[in-house]
Amino acid sequence: MVIPIDSRIAPWLALALLMPLAACGGQGTTDDKTYSVNSSAPSPEPAGDRPDNAALPAPIRTAASPRADSVLSCSAERGQAAAQKLVGICTSVSPATHPPCNTANSCAIIEDEIARSCALLGDDAAKTDGCSVDPKSDAAAAAVVRRYYSAINAHDYATAWIQWGNDGRPGQRFADFQKGFADTRATRVTIGKMPPSEGAAGSIYATVPVTVDAQLDDGRRQRFVGRYVLRRVNDVPGASAEQLRWHIDSATLKAAGS
Repeated sequence: MVIPIDSRIAPWLALALLMPLAACGGQGTTDDKTYSVNSSAPSPEPAGDRPDNAALPAPIRTAASPRADSVLSCSAERGQAAAQKLVGICTSVSPATHPPCNTANSCAIIEDEIARSCALLGDDAAKTDGCSVDPKSDAAAAAVVRRYYSAINAHDYATAWIQWGNDGRPGQRFADFQKGFADTRATRVTIGKMPPSEGAAGSIYATVPVTVDAQLDDGRRQRFVGRYVLRRVNDVPGASAEQLRWHIDSATLKAAGS
């Protein structure tokens, strides 16, 4: 059972639990097969017998996650010992009264709480054992993308949704966002070499090159390449911890070879 969590995520998590997983769902594409901010997941496309299309993670619908809309627990995903270690870090840094630091939750939501808590610590984060990554660093931007796909793999669409910010993906309803992954069995993201982040109009932008391997429920495999652009507010006086955190600003993916 997932324990109660703070108001930052609770509304979206409640929505995810109440909303049945769609039986099917497609995504719009442009003529050149580029997927932009208006689509939540690449549309099905046969991948063929590519020698470089390596095996994806094992199916996530296990005995610990019997239903398609069940969230895969962190203990089921990584094992009890690794999950408990992550929970220990989470509880050591989280200021929330009911933080999502529980092995029954997805690893993604636990890691998101760690990142949120370290951002709240500000300059003191560097002195805290649980905050191994500077919340303002490019490494933290890449971690957001990894966490996004970790949440999708765990069917924790509420946590994936808020990687776009507290209000979720711009111009899209949560129901449609969740529906976009109805046929996705597993994904794996590989992060490429990032260029230095850049500042513009009071914000900092980090570009995260990615290769995404996906496997659908029917066994088909796909590979997509592109980038995510992450944004955070510059270090201006009065900026909140949430504004100083990295969030996904836009995404552009296209089928490999197109």
